[in-house]
Amino acid sequence: MADLKSHVHAPGWVGEFRAFIMRGNVVDLAVGVIIGAAFTSIVNSLVKDIFNPLIGLLIGGIDFSNLFITLKGPHLATLAEAQKAGAVTLNLGLFLNAVIQFLIVAMAIFWMVKALTRLHVREDEEPKAPPPPSKTEVLLEQIRDELAANNKDQAPHQG
Repeated sequence: MADLKSHVHAPGWVGEFRAFIMRGNVVDLAVGVIIGAAFTSIVNSLVKDIFNPLIGLLIGGIDFSNLFITLKGPHLATLAEAQKAGAVTLNLGLFLNAVIQFLIVAMAIFWMVKALTRLHVREDEEPKAPPPPSKTEVLLEQIRDELAANNKDQAPHQG
């Protein structure tokens, strides 16, 4: 049985796939998608539960979720009733919700990128210590110093 396991070879693409998944960019992307999904539910709630009621109140008590136009079928008071009755509707309020959500996400990403860019610029501005001299440079400096010392010793004294 142990001999059977040693003779089974994985296809070449399995190793490539494993290397691809373990690359830093893929892991970062996966984390970003997970955080983005969580952020989406927060933005949805922000738009639906906070912004829409406030905007609706400012423009006369309109409930955006029920802002729709019936194209075919019975004209009912709410979108849910119209959809239950099988009416064909243009859901303007739901579209408006999606636009507001997009603008909130875009604004949040803008400010996050701006903050990260500012942080990155500050890191770049920090002075970096010069790299230590290479062995060749050190050796050349020693030779220069020795030659200068020898030239001093051999120079005639003026007095």
